[in-house]
Amino acid sequence: MTDAHADEPTFEASLLQLEETVRALEDGQLGLEDALARYEEGVGLIKRCYARLRDAEQRILHLTGLNDAGAPVLQAFKHDATAAKSDGAAPVRLTRTRVDEIQ
Repeated sequence: MTDAHADEPTFEASLLQLEETVRALEDGQLGLEDALARYEEGVGLIKRCYARLRDAEQRILHLTGLNDAGAPVLQAFKHDATAAKSDGAAPVRLTRTRVDEIQ
């Protein structure tokens, strides 16, 4: 899977930079223009961090097989490597069963 954020700083680096920006703003030593510039920078960092977290969450959902509602994503199991038997019988097809269907 390719990383859409390869040219951006890591989540951790962005978070560290955001913490430094917040400290500078809380310190109260910046002039108005510098404070506004740092505030805008902080908003951009927050958006970047949220985007990275959202992407990570989507990757986890994809890997665990859960949809947005938290329900498992069920798909028919396809096993194409099963060779036909020499007696001419068709290969066995396996399917997944929902957990709530098992009694």
